[in-house]
Amino acid sequence: MNKVEVIAHDCLGVEAVMAETRHSFAKHTHEAFGIGFMYSGAQKSASGRGMVEAGAGNIITVNPREVHDGHPIGDAPRGWNMLYFDPDLIARAASDLSETATDQYEFTRPVMDSPTVRQCFGALFDAITNGSEESAALRREEMLLMMLHHAMIGPGEPTPNSNARTAVAHARIKRAKALLDDSPTHSHSLDDLANATGLSRFQTLRDFTRATGLTPHAYLIQRRIDLARTLIRTGIKSGDTLADIASAAGFADQSHLNRHFVRAFGLTPGRYARAVRGN
Repeated sequence: MNKVEVIAHDCLGVEAVMAETRHSFAKHTHEAFGIGFMYSGAQKSASGRGMVEAGAGNIITVNPREVHDGHPIGDAPRGWNMLYFDPDLIARAASDLSETATDQYEFTRPVMDSPTVRQCFGALFDAITNGSEESAALRREEMLLMMLHHAMIGPGEPTPNSNARTAVAHARIKRAKALLDDSPTHSHSLDDLANATGLSRFQTLRDFTRATGLTPHAYLIQRRIDLARTLIRTGIKSGDTLADIASAAGFADQSHLNRHFVRAFGLTPGRYARAVRGN
């Protein structure tokens, strides 16, 4: 088996690759940052950070212009999903994460075994390759920052303590919440929310999640679900279809509404509509 596929998507500055192969890759470099998830098999590679081995469940990384190769371990193919990011995109994220003017960043660990990074990568890969919803850009921004944040922190390293600024942060986060509450159908970005709070994008994401228990994207989806439920109660009797309501609530289409509505309430919008009609 030798399958290497570049996945089409609409996220600028990112290349998504899916591979399942026994091919041995000669020494080469990329102009981009790369991070990926190995879901099967194993491989060894000479990297700029030494000889390493990676297997199923591991996160693998590469820095721009880092010379590396890749060879399968054993007879079976190995499979991975990979994301490559333009350095400018990573530099901007690194500046947010450091909360200073620096844009210096590199992956120091060529192989990681981190459930948190795996979870963030999986969510980001899905948001990039399958993100057709209007708010997908916000989800991508969130997961990229969270993934890089956790990829930068090594085992045993302390995370910053923000207890001293919690009260101030919560007051600022109220502005971001108000922005989402007032216009839940708008396609908001982390830039919009950061402008509202006066914080960096990462500070906004971190403090918003701490204050609400939800990421900004998840909070926005919840506001849209609430709006859809209200529209079903008030509009379904006047002839509005569920497709009309999905669009009016900011969802890409009816199936997108269905998916999130079921996750939240355990029943479809159609069943809910019949219930409020008394059927």
